[in-house]
Amino acid sequence: MTPATSVVAPIAHHELLVLLLQIGVLLLAAILLGRLAVRLGMPAIVGELSAGVLLGPSLLAQLLPGVGTWLFPQEPGQMHLLDALGQLGVILLVGFTGMHVDLKLVRRQGSRAAGVSIAGLVVPLAFGIWIGLLLPDRLRADGADQTVFACFVGVAMCVSAIPVIARTLMDLRLIHRNIGQMILVAGTVDDAVGWVLVSLVAAMATTAGLTGGDVLTSLSHLALVLLIVLTVGRFVVRWVMSAALRSGVRGMPVVAAVVLVVLSAAGTQALELEAVFGAFLCGVLIGAAKGVDMRALEPLNTTVVTVLAPLFFATAGLRMDLTALGDPDIALWALAVVGVAVAGKFLGAFLGGLFSGVTRWEALALGAGMNARGVIEVIIAMIGVRLGLLTVEMYSIIVLVAVLTSLMAPPLLRLAMSRVEHTAEEGLRERRVLELSGAAEERDPPAPDEPRSPA
Repeated sequence: MTPATSVVAPIAHHELLVLLLQIGVLLLAAILLGRLAVRLGMPAIVGELSAGVLLGPSLLAQLLPGVGTWLFPQEPGQMHLLDALGQLGVILLVGFTGMHVDLKLVRRQGSRAAGVSIAGLVVPLAFGIWIGLLLPDRLRADGADQTVFACFVGVAMCVSAIPVIARTLMDLRLIHRNIGQMILVAGTVDDAVGWVLVSLVAAMATTAGLTGGDVLTSLSHLALVLLIVLTVGRFVVRWVMSAALRSGVRGMPVVAAVVLVVLSAAGTQALELEAVFGAFLCGVLIGAAKGVDMRALEPLNTTVVTVLAPLFFATAGLRMDLTALGDPDIALWALAVVGVAVAGKFLGAFLGGLFSGVTRWEALALGAGMNARGVIEVIIAMIGVRLGLLTVEMYSIIVLVAVLTSLMAPPLLRLAMSRVEHTAEEGLRERRVLELSGAAEERDPPAPDEPRSPA
């Protein structure tokens, strides 16, 4: 007879040892290189991504293959343990990002953000499909259809990366600015549509072709999520957060926020719309809930920003293998893809901003901010490999786009935003952001006649 209960064996001694060493080494390297990046005038995420690149197959596995193989074995079970921690970090980071969104600004400037988002999707999508059709066969996996491959490249070129954009805006202290908020809104729309497009291309790659049912299913899932958010979702979030605050139990608001964000992420993941999308929408609802004191969530902010997020970005960098770009022909095609990716996204967001009525400097900031692809691009590249569309070389090229666009965004954002006037409304919103991060007590608001220095 089968026993009434069965006990699953705990993680083995060696696997636990390797996991603990991985976490410690990755986090230490991410923090050190992140601080170095900040000192060099770059956002911390650049250093955190670099930590994984240096400890992965691009460097450590080349210099000390024995150490690299032992510390980061290419075994699914071991890597999945590390991935799980990283995914929790990015889900909570994106949830916290949503808490910074000013819904009043979204409602007032929603049409302008929509224009930026549409242009920021259509233009790079067209550019990406074009370059995808031109790429040589050696960059396409054996048996991959050229049209499906080109569509996948187009989708990879049109996405933005909310985690990277959010972290960059936070590091540069631009998240409270009107343009920073518009970048978040437009980037969120781009990501939502981008994940739908990824699912459609995946259907094309895994079936005989794309059917009307595939399109209808993806769109209906997206509509269902938005309907829940606009109806029962906001009331549930408000009630849960208010109850947690009234309980008087220390840390209860943090627990409530984590549970809400994680379950929302699980909901959208179940609908094949990606977990980070649900986390972001839940964060927006928490930030908009009346009577919620954001200062109660400061411990969560500290944990996410200083521990979980750096670990996630380092883990993402760990999967990058840039040695595949040593071939001169591959390097030239890589430059071409990077150029098309940057030009398409920047041009789309820039033109969308101009047509939406913002100034040229604000449009430049939109183009720079929306260009950051980061780990979302890496995730999409992984999907391309899983679908049998990308070779190792093409995967590395898409990863290169992710890294370079994330590096380009901060200096262009600084340049553009230094020419954009800081408004009184932004000052009030900045105070709210400082309260959320626990820094409100560290600085006093400037006097009404005191000039603000540009972020």
